[in-house]
Amino acid sequence: MDGGGGGQSSHPQSMSIRKFVCHAGAGATAGAIAATFVCPLDVIKTRLQVHGLPEASQSGARGSVIITSLQNIIKNEGLKGLYRGLSPTILALLPNWAVYFTLYEQLKGLLTSLDDNGGQLTIGANMVAAAGAGAATAITTNPLWVVKTRLQTQGMRTGVVPYTGVLSALRRIVHEEGLRGLYSGVLPSLAGISHVAIQFPAYEKIKSYMAEKEKTTVDHLSPADVAIASSISKVLASIMTYPHEVIRSRLQEQGQVRNEVQYEGVIDCIRKVFQKEGVPGFYRGCAANLLRTTPSAVITFTSYEMMHRFLQQVLPPDTKSSEACPKSDGQVKSRPDNRGNVEDNKQSQTHSNKITPSIPLGNK
Repeated sequence: MDGGGGGQSSHPQSMSIRKFVCHAGAGATAGAIAATFVCPLDVIKTRLQVHGLPEASQSGARGSVIITSLQNIIKNEGLKGLYRGLSPTILALLPNWAVYFTLYEQLKGLLTSLDDNGGQLTIGANMVAAAGAGAATAITTNPLWVVKTRLQTQGMRTGVVPYTGVLSALRRIVHEEGLRGLYSGVLPSLAGISHVAIQFPAYEKIKSYMAEKEKTTVDHLSPADVAIASSISKVLASIMTYPHEVIRSRLQEQGQVRNEVQYEGVIDCIRKVFQKEGVPGFYRGCAANLLRTTPSAVITFTSYEMMHRFLQQVLPPDTKSSEACPKSDGQVKSRPDNRGNVEDNKQSQTHSNKITPSIPLGNK
């Protein structure tokens, strides 16, 4: 990309530095904004997943679980308790998006070279690329998600020495549990990649429908339209894949209490949750999760799209990639050819990597 003029990348999906910065910068910024905004609901959701209903709500009126949880946290831990686990979440965002985009682009390039479809990937191929990148991202960032889960739930453990921060948690987990502790819950996280298979097609179909109805392209939809498409697709995917989050949270949290290991693995956890709590046990915190993920998806998708457009405007163009595009035979396309395909490029934005990276990556 920054080498000499000839033949740095032979396929059309190679990613320039500017493109990478636009996508990763927009993704990390959008994720940070959303994570900060919905962190209190994330804390409540995680605690409900791990510890079940708060004491005051077990005999109280239905529908008061979230309010009771908020009151308990503020009363016992102060406002700070509502933002437990935010630090590892923010720290995970940059590697999360960087790893995702790097692998996503490589997989897209590979699939494009294997599929003679004019450089435009099908939804199925796009999903394969997104799922593969999401799986690699989940594995890479799992230690930070383990820390996040434990920081969010440690306020409910009375007999445990609390972690003082992210580095303290990482050191203690490695010392007390070994590297295996950093990857507790990774299998349910990988299963959560199925989230992509539901949310991505739904999001793209809704956006395409809206674009067709408004006689425009998906690249020019309003923020309100993007918000509607993202929220509907997110709710659908969240409900269908929620049980894996409960299993993941319980496996990630249990290592903090060395002498109270309840679950020997994923299968054992599923069996015990079902035996003790039935099907409702797999949906503990689902209401809080929907209250969290719906605005989170709206904020993430919308701010990602807007930030990406902003970065494209303010960052200087990649002169070497914009002035000319090398072809496989070593010839060079002139700029007029690219201009002539502007409308085609707009129509293909539905399948471009600009949209797919907004998909939540396995965990969050």
